[in-house]
Amino acid sequence: MKTPISSFYKAVLFAFFIITSHVLWAQPIPLNKYGLEIVDQIALYKQLIRKDSNQRLVDVTAYIPGILTDVRYATTNNFTKKQLYNYPAVYLRLPAAKALKAVQASLSQMGLGLKIFDGYRPYQVTEKMWETVQDDRYAADPKKGSGHNRGVAVDLTIIVLKTGLALDMPTDFDDFTAKAHFSYLPADSNILANRTLLRSMMEQHGFRALETEWWHYYLPDYKAYPLIDISFELLAISL
Repeated sequence: MKTPISSFYKAVLFAFFIITSHVLWAQPIPLNKYGLEIVDQIALYKQLIRKDSNQRLVDVTAYIPGILTDVRYATTNNFTKKQLYNYPAVYLRLPAAKALKAVQASLSQMGLGLKIFDGYRPYQVTEKMWETVQDDRYAADPKKGSGHNRGVAVDLTIIVLKTGLALDMPTDFDDFTAKAHFSYLPADSNILANRTLLRSMMEQHGFRALETEWWHYYLPDYKAYPLIDISFELLAISL
């Protein structure tokens, strides 16, 4: 017959095993030159998603069939005039992808859909962007990192499903002028309505807008997701 003491010691030993296993298994996230935690190894990334499935980066084009993309950073057609990605890809953390899927479903009832310009962005790309535009209204300061580096920010617009054509917005993507701000009031009421529709749909599904870029939205709990500096190529292999 088991005594209360033996049961107590078994419980203590089990708790000790769980704690020590966690400590031995847990790998600290390394700090970069600015003191920021950066996940830059696939092994560490996989460790995070084993502990929390919401940390997973998913391929948005596979997760939301039919969604359009225009990943300009995989070309020279962007504000840096350099190709920043080796190939076009859009990844987002699972909660952001789920929310975006709901936005797409709501818009589809109106004959509309989404076109994505960018999602997850490796931290090293943010450093390259900052070399070109050192203005934190339009580019993330590497000393802080970006919601894109965390996989919970997305740049996008609305398209007409039948034609694939984008609705008119105040500016093109990555236009770093006051016309891209939400405080700017377009003379054309249709353009204002289009911008308002995008914001209202994104906010209804949990995103927040960046006031200086009509195309940029992010999840408010972005700090729950570490900054990442892993290439698309390595992510594709790990999926």
